[in-house]
Amino acid sequence: MKLRLFPQEPAGLNLLSQLARQIVLASATMAEILGAPASEHDRLVEDMHNHEAKSGELHFALLTHMRTSFVNPLPREDMYGLSLCLNQAIEKLDAAAELVALYKLDRLPKRAADQLEIISRQAELTADAMRRLNNLDDLEDYWIETVRLAKRAERTHRIWVADMLKEMKATQYARNRDVANQLVDVTKDMRRIATQVGSIIVKES
Repeated sequence: MKLRLFPQEPAGLNLLSQLARQIVLASATMAEILGAPASEHDRLVEDMHNHEAKSGELHFALLTHMRTSFVNPLPREDMYGLSLCLNQAIEKLDAAAELVALYKLDRLPKRAADQLEIISRQAELTADAMRRLNNLDDLEDYWIETVRLAKRAERTHRIWVADMLKEMKATQYARNRDVANQLVDVTKDMRRIATQVGSIIVKES
């Protein structure tokens, strides 16, 4: 790992960790939505919107911090890329929640819970990794595990779609497919974050 010659400013890493933490909280809200009756959806979706709004605030706070801080723990383009992917991931979770409410989906297949379990695990790993970006030697396992989880999510998505095609009428299939696509796209964003961390590890080694 390259020797860093200047003291590191932890505020940027703290903001990235808080961004990842919003995905953890949003995943918990999404779990509530999946288990709640349709009458509760609007309230829970409002909670999800609040998570997404907080994520946007943190993203722009990080951009301001990078512009005004002389020393950053990582190159600005890497910090921006990580922040952007984190923010995009929660936007897709927010979209999935809103679709459940708009389509009045009372009960989603078990595959939805499987995908959410993967997202929650990726989010927990990522929140921890963002705090530890100043010690890249410890992050290779995070990189590998998050990519492994994303591959599992894509397999789950394919099976979910195949099951829906067999079991659902066209309109029901289209609505559930929209939610499924948003959830698998969250796992892809989390994979992009881990892949960028892997790129940083390679560059800094």
